Amino acid sequence: MKKNRYLLCLLVCGFLLYYAVPKLSLATYGAEKTFSIAWLIFALMVIAGNLTGILYHPKKSNRETKILPKRNKKRSYY
Repeated sequence: MKKNRYLLCLLVCGFLLYYAVPKLSLATYGAEKTFSIAWLIFALMVIAGNLTGILYHPKKSNRETKILPKRNKKRSYY
Protein backbone atom coordinates (compact mmCIF):
# COMPACT_ATOMS: atom_id res chain seq x y z
CA MET A 1 0.00 0.00 0.00
CA LYS A 2 2.82 2.41 0.83
CA LYS A 3 4.54 1.49 -2.40
CA ASN A 4 1.57 2.87 -4.34
CA ARG A 5 1.83 6.13 -2.43
CA TYR A 6 5.53 6.42 -3.24
CA LEU A 7 4.83 5.79 -6.91
CA LEU A 8 2.06 8.39 -6.93
CA CYS A 9 4.36 10.94 -5.29
CA LEU A 10 7.06 10.20 -7.89
CA LEU A 11 4.57 10.69 -10.71
CA VAL A 12 3.33 13.99 -9.26
CA CYS A 13 6.90 15.20 -8.77
CA GLY A 14 7.76 14.20 -12.32
CA PHE A 15 4.77 16.14 -13.61
CA LEU A 16 5.77 19.19 -11.59
CA LEU A 17 9.32 18.99 -12.95
CA TYR A 18 8.01 18.59 -16.50
CA TYR A 19 5.85 21.66 -16.07
CA ALA A 20 8.25 23.89 -14.11
CA VAL A 21 11.73 23.27 -15.54
CA PRO A 22 11.12 25.18 -18.79
CA LYS A 23 9.85 28.16 -16.76
CA LEU A 24 12.78 28.22 -14.32
CA SER A 25 15.66 30.39 -15.40
CA LEU A 26 19.16 29.63 -14.24
CA ALA A 27 20.79 32.21 -16.51
CA THR A 28 19.70 35.22 -14.46
CA TYR A 29 21.22 36.61 -11.27
CA GLY A 30 19.74 37.40 -7.89
CA ALA A 31 16.64 36.08 -6.22
CA GLU A 32 15.24 34.43 -9.35
CA LYS A 33 18.29 32.20 -9.77
CA THR A 34 18.34 31.39 -6.05
CA PHE A 35 14.68 30.40 -6.14
CA SER A 36 15.21 28.20 -9.22
CA ILE A 37 18.15 26.36 -7.67
CA ALA A 38 16.35 25.90 -4.34
CA TRP A 39 13.23 24.58 -6.12
CA LEU A 40 15.27 22.06 -8.11
CA ILE A 41 17.13 20.91 -4.99
CA PHE A 42 13.86 20.36 -3.11
CA ALA A 43 12.40 18.47 -6.07
CA LEU A 44 15.47 16.20 -6.21
CA MET A 45 15.20 15.57 -2.45
CA VAL A 46 11.56 14.53 -2.91
CA ILE A 47 12.54 12.14 -5.70
CA ALA A 48 15.40 10.71 -3.64
CA GLY A 49 13.19 10.21 -0.60
CA ASN A 50 10.49 8.41 -2.55
CA LEU A 51 12.99 6.20 -4.36
CA THR A 52 14.56 5.33 -1.02
CA GLY A 53 11.12 4.42 0.31
CA ILE A 54 10.45 2.16 -2.66
CA LEU A 55 13.83 0.46 -2.73
CA TYR A 56 14.31 -0.08 1.01
CA HIS A 57 10.72 -0.91 1.97
CA PRO A 58 10.77 -3.98 4.25
CA LYS A 59 9.14 -7.01 2.69
CA LYS A 60 6.35 -8.82 4.49
CA SER A 61 7.19 -12.29 5.63
CA ASN A 62 4.75 -15.18 5.56
CA ARG A 63 4.94 -15.46 9.31
CA GLU A 64 3.47 -12.00 9.85
CA THR A 65 0.51 -12.65 7.59
CA LYS A 66 -0.55 -15.80 9.42
CA ILE A 67 -2.30 -15.48 12.76
CA LEU A 68 -0.47 -17.62 15.25
CA PRO A 69 -2.18 -18.90 18.40
CA LYS A 70 -0.79 -17.69 21.70
CA ARG A 71 1.46 -20.08 23.51
CA ASN A 72 1.59 -20.14 27.26
CA LYS A 73 5.09 -20.10 28.63
CA LYS A 74 5.90 -22.72 31.17
CA ARG A 75 7.81 -21.20 34.01
CA SER A 76 10.16 -23.07 36.20
CA TYR A 77 10.95 -21.72 39.62
CA TYR A 78 14.09 -22.77 41.41
